[in-house]
Amino acid sequence: MDHCSDHPSLTSVLVTGATGLVGARLLPVLAERFAQIRVLSRSTSRHRPATDTGAHSDFWVDVRPWDGVDPGASALEGVDTVIHLAGEPIFGGLPTAARLSRIRASRIDSTRWLVDRFLERPVGDRPARFVSASAVGIYGDRGEEPLDESSSVGSGFLAEVCRDWEAEAERARGGGIRVVRMRIGVVLAAEGGALGLMKTPFRLGLGGRLGKGRQFFPWIQIGDLVRSILWCVEGPIEGAINAVAPEAIRNADFTRALGDVLGCPASIPMPAFVLKTLLGPISGELLGSRRVVPARLEETGFVYAHRTIGSALEAELG
Repeated sequence: MDHCSDHPSLTSVLVTGATGLVGARLLPVLAERFAQIRVLSRSTSRHRPATDTGAHSDFWVDVRPWDGVDPGASALEGVDTVIHLAGEPIFGGLPTAARLSRIRASRIDSTRWLVDRFLERPVGDRPARFVSASAVGIYGDRGEEPLDESSSVGSGFLAEVCRDWEAEAERARGGGIRVVRMRIGVVLAAEGGALGLMKTPFRLGLGGRLGKGRQFFPWIQIGDLVRSILWCVEGPIEGAINAVAPEAIRNADFTRALGDVLGCPASIPMPAFVLKTLLGPISGELLGSRRVVPARLEETGFVYAHRTIGSALEAELG
């Protein structure tokens, strides 16, 4: 990173969600900057993560036991940075009441406990910075309206989850901790996430737009997301950050570009009523329109490797 750090040294980082899509790509990058990487996990053995993301794949991680909610007081000892990525996958199954409850609790309750543990420590022994994941779903369905970080919170299931999630993270500011709330768009990565779910149907000729396809589709290539997280760790930036690419595209444009890269036409649309039947209150996350603008990343000089959907898809699938 090229901008000035708010802290003369980065010693120890604590990461939640380290085994997820973003965490697995992030850990090797953190190994270049931090003397110690600590993760919270249900596995209690010290381990070296298996990764093929670069030359820094051979490193040790200090694993601390975690029940997914309370990290325990000792997890934060000596930690100057916390990156909180944990959360039940939004599209990990049918939207039963139990799953919707887990989606909320895995984000809101875990953040509440983390911040409580921050604030119970002596002032001089708290993390200096807290980067907490959120999502562009906070804006709800907003049609054609450009949405920067000053835009109001919308309505809907995920908007309400994100509102409460961010409110818990913001409490850390009262304890003198710099807080960044990263409103992440759809993460494009070859190994999983949205592309992992979509590759097979497209290759079978079953891909297509969702609903009318007019809804804006905020996205970010995973390498750019990892770099933006480090950008927020190492610089003085704080508050809400829209972690999306600059190119605003609609769902139909995305599916057409994906079909082109895979050599399979995106010709079979998914009717809106089918998504609503299958996904219930979560269907709005696919059918709703969010024209999200990464105003603060661009204002602070962040440089994207992949500003366009074609570049991102070629990097991951080409």
